[in-house]
Amino acid sequence: MDWSSASDSHRGNRRTRNEDAVFASSHLGLWAVADGMGGHKAGDYASETIAQMLADLNLSQDLSECVDLVEDGMLEVNDHLRRHARTQCDGNTVGSTVVVLIVRGETGVALWAGDSRLYRMRGRLMSQITRDHNPVSDLLDSGGITEDEALNTDTHIITRAVGGQRDLHLDVAVFDVQPGDTMLLCTDGLYREIEPQSIYEALQHDVDKAVTLLMRDCLQGPARDNVSLVVARAEH
Repeated sequence: MDWSSASDSHRGNRRTRNEDAVFASSHLGLWAVADGMGGHKAGDYASETIAQMLADLNLSQDLSECVDLVEDGMLEVNDHLRRHARTQCDGNTVGSTVVVLIVRGETGVALWAGDSRLYRMRGRLMSQITRDHNPVSDLLDSGGITEDEALNTDTHIITRAVGGQRDLHLDVAVFDVQPGDTMLLCTDGLYREIEPQSIYEALQHDVDKAVTLLMRDCLQGPARDNVSLVVARAEH
């Protein structure tokens, strides 16, 4: 199955620095977005370290081996960022959310930590593959709140991040891929700023135009955070 993809990243309208990073390779069947945190020169270091690790991977065609390589790489980045925080940042957190998409044939795998998201558009149905790691989603998983309560609650607090804890736990989702499927990876600077309907409508276009429309719509609003996205499509 052939893939096309496009990506973009912007500091937004309020931030002075862009602490996000993206990685997009249709050839490798590997895409990712990362949203760094930790303040001046720390958040961007974290997200760029993740992107560089992915770029350096020697991936095979075996999906399970690819997943293992990405997981191992994330664990190494997690340890590296924690050392960097101790030695270079006075012990302050140096971390990043991440969502990674790997595709081989008709199978896709998402790995993530934090609240960067992966969506799949199939026909007229747009579904969220990932689930945010934040107190709201954690309460929902435990039965502490209802779906309706979760939908009406917003939080910027995350409970997992690469570099955030000594032991990194990535969630993994495995799903089928069909020709025509469109995948959107994005940081919260996108989905918190524009309506789901705007995302849905943009994804009806080719990948380049979809990215252009989504970034335009976001920057025409407050764009209070950095904005990063990747749109990838399985060609018919």
